[in-house]
Amino acid sequence: MRAENAWRFRGAEADDVDALAALHVASWRWAYRGLLDADVLDRLSVDERASMWRELIDGGETVVVLAERGDRLLGFASGAASRDDDARPGTGEVGAIYLAEEAAGTGLGTELFVEIQGELRARGFVRATLWVLESNARARRFYEREGWRWDGSTSDHQIQCDRQPIVRYAGDL
Repeated sequence: MRAENAWRFRGAEADDVDALAALHVASWRWAYRGLLDADVLDRLSVDERASMWRELIDGGETVVVLAERGDRLLGFASGAASRDDDARPGTGEVGAIYLAEEAAGTGLGTELFVEIQGELRARGFVRATLWVLESNARARRFYEREGWRWDGSTSDHQIQCDRQPIVRYAGDL
């Protein structure tokens, strides 16, 4: 970590859901601009995302790592057991990794990705997968730089992605 960034990572708590939801919506709006229809992005609801995150955090099966600098939330990642029907035993899933727009390209994404993989490894997973919008070249390049590879699986099961094609990446932990 570069000293000027001084990011701090910590687990999310119930009191974090409003800030987490606001960042989730904001990050979708910048990251998916031009990839998803503007009306899909305009309809995103901070309240709905807060409810989703509250349920996931309270449920205890999903780990959520927050990345902060000072008192500002700049990114988050989540992980849990894989939800895929064809998942082998010991397979986790990175459910989300998003950054504030100003944090893109600073190295935070890489460090956050390392953090969530470590959390999954600590929970006994030896491999993990994630789903990414097929048209999201920036994210796909990021995962490939991190050593993850498309495993050949495609889907359109993500309703929130407007049923656009998504591809599954996999990596060893």
